[in-house]
Amino acid sequence: MPAVGQRWEASVIHIKDIAERPSKADIDAVSKFSPATIHEAQGRRGALSSRLKPVDYRMKLCGPAFTVKCAPRDNIMLQLAINYAKPGDIIIVSAGEYEEAGSFGDVLANACLAKGIGGLVTDTGVRDTLQLRELGFPVFSLSVCIKGTVKETIAAVNDTIIVGGEIIHPGDIIAGDADGLVVVRRQEAQEVARLSQAREDAEAGYIAAYKQGKSVIEVSNLEPVLKAKGLVVDI
Repeated sequence: MPAVGQRWEASVIHIKDIAERPSKADIDAVSKFSPATIHEAQGRRGALSSRLKPVDYRMKLCGPAFTVKCAPRDNIMLQLAINYAKPGDIIIVSAGEYEEAGSFGDVLANACLAKGIGGLVTDTGVRDTLQLRELGFPVFSLSVCIKGTVKETIAAVNDTIIVGGEIIHPGDIIAGDADGLVVVRRQEAQEVARLSQAREDAEAGYIAAYKQGKSVIEVSNLEPVLKAKGLVVDI
């Protein structure tokens, strides 16, 4: 209890900006590659849960993570994140993996588009998906749900969060397409882009070899592996 003459003070929750943003050059370098390529190139790290899906398979996003925590079935902090995010930011919402709520729809999507926000990733539900597809604003969510939300619980903006089973720091680069989402640490962006390019160059070589008539066993050098495992081919 407080001492005589003292009062209880409510805990203070701060709305912060991203402390360190990746450069435009780093974002552009990472955006050239698919999330699948990035995931493989950085040692099969960073893939968010495959349960997080785009509202439309044509949707893509790549930009700095602007993180926000929301209570389940409550979107007041999401609205504040939209208010304070900067053009190009990807709003990443941690809301407890609660599927039975439509916390984002066409009205807030229009607010995001008006500000130039780069996309939304949320581990809860969204609604108005037909309109979201027509608007073309990139949205990745855990579910689609028509149930409404309240505006009650204050929480943190731009703290480290966990979404889709991955730790996400404000300013990490988030990339997403029809296949899924991946996170790249801000300080690793240039190296990940280099490794991704090397992987794409190697895959282009595999494809060229197939077109020249080589088999998958030859191209992938599988013969010694198969022999070591005792495989006998009777075909």
